[in-house]
Order: sequence, then C-alpha cells, then structure tokens
Amino acid sequence: MEKKCSILQIVGFQNSGKTTLIEKLIQSANQSGLQVATIKHHGHGGVPAFELNHKDSVKHLNAGAIVSSVEGDGVLQLRTNMMNWDLKKTIQLYQFFSTDLIFIEGYKRESYPKVVLLKDESDLSLLDTLTNIKCVVSHVELSKERLKDYRVFDINDEENYLDFCLSENEG
Repeated sequence: MEKKCSILQIVGFQNSGKTTLIEKLIQSANQSGLQVATIKHHGHGGVPAFELNHKDSVKHLNAGAIVSSVEGDGVLQLRTNMMNWDLKKTIQLYQFFSTDLIFIEGYKRESYPKVVLLKDESDLSLLDTLTNIKCVVSHVELSKERLKDYRVFDINDEENYLDFCLSENEG
C-alpha cells in the first residue's frame, strides 16, 4: 500500500525567509513524529555549487529532514549529480524515502499548495502570478483589501502559521 505524502511549497523573493520558515516547519513536523523531506530550487541559474554546511539544503538536513536536495540547471544534488531532474521526477524519487511531508523551496510556477512570504509591499506582485496559495506570511503590515482572498499571518505569529501549514498538509 502506497503511503500518502503531502507537499507544500514555500515561495518568495530572495531573502524573504524561505529557508528559515522551512527549518521551523521541519522542526515542528518532527515534534509531531512526521518524517520530512525538502527540495530546493537553485533559482540563481546554473548548476548549484557543492553544498557546504552553510547552504540551505544542509540547513534543512540539520533541522531534521531525512532527505534534502537542491536542483539547478537540470542537475539534482542528493550527494550525487544526475542529469535532467525536474520537480516531478524529484518528488517521485522522494517517495522511496517514505516521508510524510515534502517541503519545496521555490519552483514558484508549479501548482502545489503554497505559502507565500512577503518581505515588503513590492513583493505583492507575486500574488498576481502564483496559483494554489494556502496562506501568506508577511514581514510588514499590508493592505487588508489587497489580501482579502488569502489567509494572512504576520511573520511574528509563528505558532499560528506553523500550526496552520502543518494542519493543512496532514496526510
């Protein structure tokens, strides 16, 4: 029998807090006894540099993920490079790890459920181009009228948005 695995994307522009949010989600999920994996999109172009201890996918592992990868320019780094990986193939590979949750950092244009991080008003343009937004986590107070169609959390309301993200994605 195949185990159901939930997927949640964390998206936002550079330095919006995506990696930090994923670390917190991993830790919360682990406290609930869930097995977590992460997939990061190397959005800066080219093949990602070999991951050292300060890089995001290693941070995901240090936070408790049982498997983590970074993909860029068709190369998937999972302690080895393989050519022509896309998000769908990576998710299929992760099914072998029997995870309960997969957190995806980036891949804005994919259609999985999303948490959108906004660091300031200029990031609101993301909402016009993304699909399947489950909630917005904002660093600044934004117009309620502009965000009326979304569940919105302040970045400091950590307990509530972590609980919301995990409860929305229970298998």
